[in-house]
Amino acid sequence: MISTSNVTLSYGTQILFKDVSIKFRPGNCYGLIGANGAGKSTFLKILSGEIEADSGEVIIDKNQRLAVLKQDQFAYDEYSVLHTVILGYEKLYALMQERDALYAKEDFSEEDGLKAAELEGEFSELNGWEAESEAGILLSGLGIPETLHEKKMKDLEQGQKVKVLLAQALFGNPDILLLDEPTNGLDIESITWLEEFLYKYTNTVIVVSHDRHFLNRICTHIADIDFKQIKLYVGNYDFWYQASQLMGKQRQDEQKKSDDKIKDLKAFIERFSSNASKARQATARKKMLDKLTLEDLPPTSRRFPWVHFKPDRDVGDIILEVHGISKTVEQESLFSNLNLVVVPKDKIAFVGKNHIAKSALFDIVMDLDKPDKGSYKWGVTITPSYFPKNNAHFFETDYTLVDWLRQFSKDEDENYVRGFLGRMLFSGDEALKKANVLSGGEKVRCMLSRMMLSGANVLIFDEPTNHLDLEAITALNNALIDFPGVILFSSHDHQFVDSIANRIIEFTPKGIIDRRMSFDEYITDERVQALRDEHFGIHQRMNL
Repeated sequence: MISTSNVTLSYGTQILFKDVSIKFRPGNCYGLIGANGAGKSTFLKILSGEIEADSGEVIIDKNQRLAVLKQDQFAYDEYSVLHTVILGYEKLYALMQERDALYAKEDFSEEDGLKAAELEGEFSELNGWEAESEAGILLSGLGIPETLHEKKMKDLEQGQKVKVLLAQALFGNPDILLLDEPTNGLDIESITWLEEFLYKYTNTVIVVSHDRHFLNRICTHIADIDFKQIKLYVGNYDFWYQASQLMGKQRQDEQKKSDDKIKDLKAFIERFSSNASKARQATARKKMLDKLTLEDLPPTSRRFPWVHFKPDRDVGDIILEVHGISKTVEQESLFSNLNLVVVPKDKIAFVGKNHIAKSALFDIVMDLDKPDKGSYKWGVTITPSYFPKNNAHFFETDYTLVDWLRQFSKDEDENYVRGFLGRMLFSGDEALKKANVLSGGEKVRCMLSRMMLSGANVLIFDEPTNHLDLEAITALNNALIDFPGVILFSSHDHQFVDSIANRIIEFTPKGIIDRRMSFDEYITDERVQALRDEHFGIHQRMNL
């Protein structure tokens, strides 16, 4: 178990945590959530000892080992991949080095023999004989082939280094596991493997992630940073989110009778318990849910942006037709002779490892780039709006946000534009910020505002969830589920793709695979996987 007692941390006049006392118990997985800047990563660093709090203490049970997912991909460049993983258990690795150095001595003495016997005992107690085998299993599960295990870390690609550092954190069954964004850079198979690993993990896990699907799959509890405190709630992220929305609505209606509140609460918990009964941890989770009261549900200061896309007109029968389009960039063929017909109600997710191909296609159909050959045609009733992956050029101006958004609004009245910005969390003086000083997340919210004002009936998104916090991702996700028009999009967010898309198009070396189904159906359908193997020549890991 790991706990804190009255932990307080400030940066200047900003208080991140004040007198935080919390216990994280074995057998549970805690999803640490909070708004951008709330201090999620900072709190993990306090728990690991990397940062010292202003006051208070972190308490770890005696003899318990804590492991952290390291972020520095260059720290182990001169180590082999296998040794980098074993370095996750520093005591064992130091023992291995001492033992190997002793046996390498040319003048091995009787005293050395006694020392060697002592080391062998310690080595065995720490499960040293299984170390390389365990490290190899972790690496293979994360998609690092055995041929790379003896390579130096400096010889690996960036994505492979990320996986090795994750294997390092998992190595040796640590008692307490701290993971900061562990799914970043992982493919679908690796994420699924990690979910299964953490499902079965019997020790304490605390994880920060913007991947809602991941949090929903692994978490038994949510640890919410809010009001400079951290409060624990039973259940996964979806349960926390739905509960917080329910409580927010009920608090807005002060006239609502207490009996009605309790009735709504019971109905809500019953629905969630029914869903949870299908999960592996269902029995224990349902017992915890059955004990919930109205006071147990989360009050929150968290603000969710208002995202709503309303098309000015219906799409009609003809949306988009693409005929024989080809595109090559720097002598690399992105796609060749691509044919595509988009029909009403399509919500198409474009997936695959070739991210440049997706962006290139979107740029072409939005007339921002030209194909090498081929053509495309929009229907006469279509008004598209585009969210490009690189939106920096939109903000190369010293306009205030009011003036910036007014460019895209049919109603140029300042009060109207300010009201719109307020719903997107730019209230008061924030609406007078200069466009060229915005953060990545603020720019995304501005781009979404621009698209909402367009009245478009076809929306195109290239990685829209980058830079967004969980609240904004959830708001955008729900808005696109409700959108009555057509959507073409790419995203690394599993839940975002699966909950929105009704058609999947994957770019492969032999063309596209086009299937009308959800993303979860796509990645589990045996016929699709057989076709993917044929297109790639050998089995390739799925990548959004």
